[in-house]
Amino acid sequence: MADQTAVRLSGVRKSFGAVDAVAGVDLEIRDGEFFSMLGPSGSGKTTVLRMIAGFERPTGGRVELAGRDVTALAPFDRDVNTVFQDYALFPHLTILQNVEYGLRVRKVAKARRRERAREALRSVRLEGFDDRRPAQLSGGQRQRVALARALVNEPRVLLLDEPLGALDLKLREEMQVELKEIQRRAGITFLFVTHDQEEALTMSDRVAVFNRGRVEQVGTPAEVYERPATAFVAAFVGTSNRIGDVHVRPEKIRLDLLDAGGAGEADRSATGTVAEVVYAGPHTRFVVDLDGGGRAVALQQNLQTSSMDVMRLRDERVRLSWRAEHEFLTP
Repeated sequence: MADQTAVRLSGVRKSFGAVDAVAGVDLEIRDGEFFSMLGPSGSGKTTVLRMIAGFERPTGGRVELAGRDVTALAPFDRDVNTVFQDYALFPHLTILQNVEYGLRVRKVAKARRRERAREALRSVRLEGFDDRRPAQLSGGQRQRVALARALVNEPRVLLLDEPLGALDLKLREEMQVELKEIQRRAGITFLFVTHDQEEALTMSDRVAVFNRGRVEQVGTPAEVYERPATAFVAAFVGTSNRIGDVHVRPEKIRLDLLDAGGAGEADRSATGTVAEVVYAGPHTRFVVDLDGGGRAVALQQNLQTSSMDVMRLRDERVRLSWRAEHEFLTP
């Protein structure tokens, strides 16, 4: 049976002088998977991506693509393409010329490369943009051109290094959805690097959470968020409240005025005083000083409340309640 693993890393390390940027990483990424490497700056995720691309040589360990050892191979000998945050488009070339550039370097016949380039532009919804220049496009359109240029080469794996980082929030959210749709249509493996937790949870089939050159957890977005394996993952992926010996996510906590009674069907509860109210339109964040010590954050959807309603809760005595199944422990 053919190897269904698109990328396999075995004990991969990278040192820069006395600093271990990557301290022994083992990963298996499946064919056709949207896989994200998530972590803060300096956690090693981009260095791992560069070693898969061939831009960095590992200090130790092994990099395989589709079962083939590529550890010592140059970037152009690997069946991968990379999309960077700055797009790296040629300003003097038209959009069509930018997309077909890699095929021209590989000496693909002109008629064939034009056909494939136009097909790639259609796949990112940019048909009819052939004769424009990069400067005439919006940031989101330039990002899609960079994607088309990578996809036209039909790589086994597409590497994306924080490709949405330069976009404003609204466009970034739109491109998250588009990227996932493009990946699903193309059917190839996407390996995505990001420091944005919501981005990784939104787009990925699986996520690897990096910290200090190591992988702390690999799992589906739901597994990583609902059942974090370490205290770092619990704190980095979303917000986590530590109440006593357990952790609870803010959106799992119900907040009621203390004299209103009723914890409903909740198994657990704690009391405290609202120290701060942060109204964010669709929802409100309540920061509560707990009677037992420490602080907790509760998130409430603004289904029928206004900013004036929720602001009145500052300094009020409240009960926080939650179900036992929503608690989790970390080592």
